[in-house]
Amino acid sequence: MAALLDELDARIAALPTNAGPLRALRREYSRRVAQADAGAVVTLALRLMARGGIARRFVAYELVHCHRAALASLTARDLERLGRGLDGWGAVDAFGLYLAGPAWREGQVTDARIHRWARSSDRWWRRAALVSTVPLNSKSRGGSGDVRRTLAVCRALVADRDDMVVKAMSWALRELAKRDPAAARRFVAAHRRALAARVVREVGNKLATGLKNPRRAARGGRRRIPA
Repeated sequence: MAALLDELDARIAALPTNAGPLRALRREYSRRVAQADAGAVVTLALRLMARGGIARRFVAYELVHCHRAALASLTARDLERLGRGLDGWGAVDAFGLYLAGPAWREGQVTDARIHRWARSSDRWWRRAALVSTVPLNSKSRGGSGDVRRTLAVCRALVADRDDMVVKAMSWALRELAKRDPAAARRFVAAHRRALAARVVREVGNKLATGLKNPRRAARGGRRRIPA
């Protein structure tokens, strides 16, 4: 895998750092490692990520996510190694959506571990805990809905005012609202005084109109789609 790693690293360095070209490259390398064992793919991802930069991290996370055996092999220790150095919302969201959320959903990591992230002094691990709830509820990401686990994390962070955590709280509750609008509505009503105003507004909009920002949509504003 050493030669493959060097080759992949060089090709990433030659690309613009946007999702389209990086994902096309990742698809090529996913085909090339399709028959590799899970441990080799996780190791490749860790070594690629260690070379630095959001583009390498993005490709590393997708390589594991798209290799069924590698994703199914992840342990809490693997996740925390793959999450080392998280320092921005893009990296955190890829980590939560591609790795931590699916592993948690499938029972590879305990609720206690995710709750520990929610109690972290590091804003990015707190955000990761919330983003990890999205694959529990998102149909397109394999979720079938999990009110209990989602709301346990939201409850732990209900009074957090870090902007990155507030935005993730809104996202987590809006995703839950697609599965169980009554549960999301009850949670917001019960914690209205503690929740950030942004969360109350955006989740309320989602429940009422199906949109986070209906006024922006009416003006033709673009909605950000997670990678």
